[in-house]
Amino acid sequence: MATKILVIHGPNLALLGEREVAVYGNFTLDEINQKLLSAAQAGNVSLEIVQLDGEGEIVEKIGKARKTFQAIIINPGAYTHYSVAIRDAIAAVSLPTVEVHLSNIYAREEFRHKSVIAPVAVGQIAGFGVNSYLLGLQAAVELLKAK
Repeated sequence: MATKILVIHGPNLALLGEREVAVYGNFTLDEINQKLLSAAQAGNVSLEIVQLDGEGEIVEKIGKARKTFQAIIINPGAYTHYSVAIRDAIAAVSLPTVEVHLSNIYAREEFRHKSVIAPVAVGQIAGFGVNSYLLGLQAAVELLKAK
């Protein structure tokens, strides 16, 4: 049975390639997803990839993940900094979760320096653009192999 990992792209990530290109780069969400799918296939990993703008939608998806997936990779977007609901959902499902960010959130505005998700994630990867996701996938797979 292939390992199943849920990838959640948070709010506004559907606008990649158009919004704040100087911060996020000119690649699109589809390009990130294709790279993830290629890497997953090479490692015999199955991915479900979703992009959700609503906090409640993200919480619901995480809550249902425990029945189907072995790990979560999440870019919570702006919810990183204040969504106790997403934080609590991650804690509740007890799935290894890797938090990823395209930009280095610690090199940006001060309000972005705090992640309420990080304390319930197994790790955080930030600042490497598309590679943040690929490194996050690699980290999740390695964590699951070590179990």
